[in-house]
Amino acid sequence: MKKKIFATWAAAATLVVGSLTSCGLDMPKETNSSFETMTVKKSDIELPYKFSAKMKGQNDVTVTPQVSGQLMKICVSEGQQVKQGQTLFVIDQRNAQLELEAAQANLQAALAQENSAKLEFESNKNLFDKKIVSSYMLNNSENAYKQAQAAVAQARSAVNRAKVNLGFCTITASVSGVIGEIPVRAGDQVSPATQLTILSGNTSMYAEISVTEAIIESMVKEGVKATDLEKHLAKLPDATFIMKSGTEYPHKGRVASLTGVVNSATGSLTAKVSFPNPSGHLYSGIQGTVVMNFAEKGVIIVPQNAVVRLQDKSQVYIVKADSTASATDVTVEDTGNGKDFIVKSGLNPGDKIVTLGANNVTEGQKVLFPEEVKSEK
Repeated sequence: MKKKIFATWAAAATLVVGSLTSCGLDMPKETNSSFETMTVKKSDIELPYKFSAKMKGQNDVTVTPQVSGQLMKICVSEGQQVKQGQTLFVIDQRNAQLELEAAQANLQAALAQENSAKLEFESNKNLFDKKIVSSYMLNNSENAYKQAQAAVAQARSAVNRAKVNLGFCTITASVSGVIGEIPVRAGDQVSPATQLTILSGNTSMYAEISVTEAIIESMVKEGVKATDLEKHLAKLPDATFIMKSGTEYPHKGRVASLTGVVNSATGSLTAKVSFPNPSGHLYSGIQGTVVMNFAEKGVIIVPQNAVVRLQDKSQVYIVKADSTASATDVTVEDTGNGKDFIVKSGLNPGDKIVTLGANNVTEGQKVLFPEEVKSEK
């Protein structure tokens, strides 16, 4: 039954085709469509270079006491924003106060001794002028007066030192910034070897990055001298900081410094990129990516869909004069924009290559078909 139905449909189709032909209607003809192609040329492009980075305050300060004693008071909390000169910690001041009082007492005694020695010297001088005392007594009194003056200077220095030590008992912020971790507690015994916290001066931040050999080589090719390094850094493009979450920090940064020593393990230099931090959104220790766009001039750029990947090889199909395709090996570099490659070798300006559909082309296949020209009636 099925065979009869199929035969009936086939006969009907044949009849329809015959009727259309007899009426003078042309049936559609099979046509070959051309592949998309492009002519290779040199152009300029900006390549995004990406560097792993870690943020650090430009004025990060390790806070340690200058004197030993018991920590009496912690005046700030972790993560608190503080201003320069604000009190952070207070160490027991009693010993320092006693030392100051003792030094001041010694100064008063030294001043009294100096005054007595001065009177003695002036008296002997008058007597010597009247030839009542010998020069020996005059010289002794003069030396005693000078010793008294030196004792006063020492005592005054001791007072100043005691005042400084008393001032060290109150630890203040040397820069404005954010308080880091506080590993100590009130009542702890502290000394100059004790780290109280790290104060991150975060009005501006440094992102530390490792500069690749390619950039170092470009500087060498350009003939950048050590004396011209600052000028060269000023010409470098702005930098963008991308947080781990993918959020782009709104303020642009600039390369501020470049170390003069190459890391033997990585073959790279460490650079510091300065970012303004007016709102305090950046903190020391934040990790992310610094992106800088470097211009490449006079390079061959092709779309990624023109490049066919074959294991460890990259190929493009060049369109020959007879409109057939011929595969050629190329060396490419990713531009980072997700759509183009830079061809380092294998192509020359003026070459015509297959773009869209290159993955479906075979060696020697005809890829270009001229459009049929309709004859005018």
